[in-house]
Parts: sequence; C-alpha cells; structure tokens
Amino acid sequence: MSAHTTSTRTLVVALVANLGIAVSKFAAAAVTGSSAMLTEGVHSVVDSTNQLLLMWGRRQAKRPPDKLHPFGYGRELYFWSFVVAVLVFALGAGVSVYEGFVHIAHPEPAVSPLIAYAVLLVAFLLEGWSTLEAFTDFRKAKGDLSWFQAVRQSKDPPAFIVLLENGAAMAGIVAAAIGLMLSQLTGDPFWDGAASVVIGVILGFTAALLAYESKGLLIGEAADPVLVDSLRKLACEQDGVVGVGHVLTVHSSPDQITVMMNVDFRDDMQAGEVERVVCHVEQQARSRWPAVRRLFVRPMQGAGEQLDQVPA
Repeated sequence: MSAHTTSTRTLVVALVANLGIAVSKFAAAAVTGSSAMLTEGVHSVVDSTNQLLLMWGRRQAKRPPDKLHPFGYGRELYFWSFVVAVLVFALGAGVSVYEGFVHIAHPEPAVSPLIAYAVLLVAFLLEGWSTLEAFTDFRKAKGDLSWFQAVRQSKDPPAFIVLLENGAAMAGIVAAAIGLMLSQLTGDPFWDGAASVVIGVILGFTAALLAYESKGLLIGEAADPVLVDSLRKLACEQDGVVGVGHVLTVHSSPDQITVMMNVDFRDDMQAGEVERVVCHVEQQARSRWPAVRRLFVRPMQGAGEQLDQVPA
C-alpha cells in the first residue's frame, strides 16, 4: 500500500449521502410500516455517526507530541476506527437482527410499497455515489495489490471502512428490496422480517472484518516490507557500517512510522564519526520517506550477523 490516505472529501460525501438516505428511509418506514426499511434507516444513522467519528479520529491524530504522549496521538485514528467497528456490530447488526425477529414474531403488513421502492432506489444511487468516491480513493492507494491484500495491508482505516461499509449498505438495500418484493408477492410479511435478519448478518460480517483489521493497527503493525528493506539498504550503504540487524517498525498512524534498527559499526570508528553516520541516515530516511517521523539507531556489535552483511 502507498502512503496515500483517504481524502476528507470521501468522508464528507459518505456523511452527506448517509444523512440523506437515513431521512428518506425513516420517512418511508413510517408510511409503509416496513421493518427492513426501518432497520435500513438505523443502518444509515450508524453510518453517518461513523463518518463523524472517523473525521474526529483523523483530526485528533494530527495533534503534536507532548510530555504525556511523546510519540504523538496518531493511534487516536485507530482507536476511533475500532469504535466504529463496534458500533456497526452493536447498533447496525444488532438492531437489524432484533427488528427482524420482532417483525417475524409479530408481522405487520406493509403498505404503499411503491414509496419504499422509490426510497430504496434513491438510497442505492446515493450509496453508489459515495461508494464510487471511496472506490476511486482506495484504488489509488492499493497499487498492484489485490483488493483483499490491500485491505489487509492498509494502515489507513477510513480507506477500507468507508468502502466496506458502503458495500454492505448496498447489499443491505438489495436485501430490503427483495424482502419487500417477496412480502408483496406472497402476502406474507415474514419475508420483510427475514430481510432485516439478512441485513443484520451482512453488517455483522462486515463489522467483524473491520474490528479485526482495526485491532491489528491499534496493537501496532509493522511498515511495508519494501520500506523496511529500503531502510536496511540505506544504512548498509553508509561508510563504516559493517552490517545491519533487525529493523523494527511500527505505524502510529497512516503517515507516522517509528523505526528502530541495530547497526554494527567498524570497531576503529570514533564516536563522532558514528554520530555523523547516524544523523545522515536519519536525514536521508525522513527526506525519502516523510512518514518516517522517528528513527532510532542502536550500535550493536555483531548486529550484521543477525540478518544481513554489507556486500564486499
């Protein structure tokens, strides 16, 4: 994955689309009595809240380091991304499944289905607009990776959260339309309640995937292996470096990486020469890879024997 991060425009588009969809769905649910439509409205409200939380997390992540948080607040973004996953599961999936079972146990015939179809069409078009924006943004970041690999390796939760949420929303709209149609054709409201349960299952699966990926980032994930190899190569190229051992990296946010490496210097080097080499490596790393905010070099005899030796 590249260092590209989701644009604020993508989050704003998703927020505006979800707010408009939520209002139309709740209005349609009030008129039609559709359980699936009501749960779809709840889903859109949850999605709108999620966009606000992601915006807040991104804003907080940019706060500068201080005495209490010397490495900065970058992981605020990962924390709020995990909260979003929990909300999708608890409010989105939970409410959808609950409403579905309630409607199955106590069915109410839906009325004015044409209104519901019209709202679902509008919702699908708005979600499609938001999804296209997220798709375009994420495609820029994924490069040559497959979509699944890109989600797994992404260090920017809003990038895949918006895309997966919108995908789940569009699948939910299709499920709601099918449930409403079957209820209309058979005269059995069961299908409308069943559609709500299906929507809940879709959201639950999506939430589980989001939580899994966000948890990994919150705990701390290493940088791209290509970047790690490039950092090792940079250090190996310096005069006086005998070898480079472990290069440990961790993402604090999509554009904040901390690097720690073990470096073996020639035994006859003076302390001042070692300091100059270390400073040069730090300057070059920050210049080539702006996301590398901190780089710590630990002089260690025999470090090169751990992994690599400098070619003769």
